[in-house]
Amino acid sequence: MAKKTTSAKKKADSNRGSRMGANAPKSVEEYFSRVPEPARSTLEKVRAVIRSVVPTETIEVISYGMPTFKHTRAIVGIAAFSDHCSLFPMGSSVLDSMEDELKEFRASKGTLHFPVDKPMPSALIKKIVKARVAQNEMQQKRVGS
Repeated sequence: MAKKTTSAKKKADSNRGSRMGANAPKSVEEYFSRVPEPARSTLEKVRAVIRSVVPTETIEVISYGMPTFKHTRAIVGIAAFSDHCSLFPMGSSVLDSMEDELKEFRASKGTLHFPVDKPMPSALIKKIVKARVAQNEMQQKRVGS
């Protein structure tokens, strides 16, 4: 019985790490090169807004198969799918406090969906990212104390 659990866990772990399996992009640039228009332009606009508010030391990496902004911890991820783009605030509690502002977007646990041809409003992206940065800073202070 333990073998089945271990085998199932290994399979789940390998699937969780990448949305594209063995063909997962190795870099953010590679990820974007694979995204068709109009989603690529939409994500590039979202990416530029995110870059405008994250700390200068923030890095962009591929995590869970998608571009992710990290500064001590993950801040947000972005991704394109066939019928929508998504913003993944890595601390879903941030979304809980913005319920009224998010009414026009389809949301699932910790994810906001928006059309492939229309980025979310810049002010809303900035607010979410700033809230995530503040959350990370608070967590860092707790760990460091």
